Amino acid sequence: MTSSNSRLSLIDIERPGNPDVFAAEVRAAALEIITRYPAGQSRSALLPMLHLVQSEQGYVSADGIAFCADVLDLTKAQVAAVATFYTMYKRKPTGEYLVSVCTNTLCGLLGGDDIYRALSATLGVGMNQTAGNPDEAGSITLEHAECLAACDYAPVVTVNYEFFDNQTTESALGLVKDLQGGKRPQPNRGAPLCSFKEISRQIAGFVDDRPESRLAVATGQPTEVGVKLAQQKGENAPGYPVSHNAGSSADQPAAGSDQADAAAVAAHNTGARDGSSAHDAPLSTSASDPAAAASTEPAAHPDTVGGAKTDTGPDQGELFGKGD
Repeated sequence: MTSSNSRLSLIDIERPGNPDVFAAEVRAAALEIITRYPAGQSRSALLPMLHLVQSEQGYVSADGIAFCADVLDLTKAQVAAVATFYTMYKRKPTGEYLVSVCTNTLCGLLGGDDIYRALSATLGVGMNQTAGNPDEAGSITLEHAECLAACDYAPVVTVNYEFFDNQTTESALGLVKDLQGGKRPQPNRGAPLCSFKEISRQIAGFVDDRPESRLAVATGQPTEVGVKLAQQKGENAPGYPVSHNAGSSADQPAAGSDQADAAAVAAHNTGARDGSSAHDAPLSTSASDPAAAASTEPAAHPDTVGGAKTDTGPDQGELFGKGD
């Protein structure tokens, strides 16, 4: 059985979603996530909370959208806009294992493209499709990924985001065969394998309590070789000098030296922004700030020309349901 799982498809907006399908324990976990953020900024908890609901249902469903909106006091349109932007949030049920094949430049040239084609043919699925029933053990969702941040181990394949390095077509086919047969091969680096739901909960910020996970090695020799060579040669990246007496010139570095250049950069690096960004503006509206609204002329609607509204198709409110 093969089920489609396109990461570009939208949440099913025909069904409103029911936040009450999640148990009290899930709501308690959601509230725990909120406590990680400053008071009044609960909306910042949305990303890990989406992983939390995904850990319960294996994907971000309409119910998950409604749950996040309910807990965080957001509209479902706001939650859906985030859930449909990031590819780690799956739109339809995902298998027990998410197998990701890096097909970016380096991995692709070294065999990643061949690996993906071989796995696709063997599993009988394409991008973001699932071989087997997502609710059954051994089911696999396949995807190709744009860089898995492991170029020094290319080509790489991940299973539920755990690394299998220096893969070949044969080794990747053997890996998938083991997963379908109920085995969980040990990744080259990182914690032992778990299910997609379990890794989603970990990404939400809940610790993996398995003893073997706490002892797992995160890096390998190719990653560490540069650091070791630098230590052997006594090399290190220059840091910014700390000035304890900015008014004195006695300890100032000579002009034109690397230290002087670093000092000049550090002196101007106050952390203050030049100008402002609309992305950082407070979320004030005419409803929340009537005084500001009264002193400002309303801007023309972007869909108006000469005072007449143009037909540019449905806006987000119409797509997701105003007020939802």
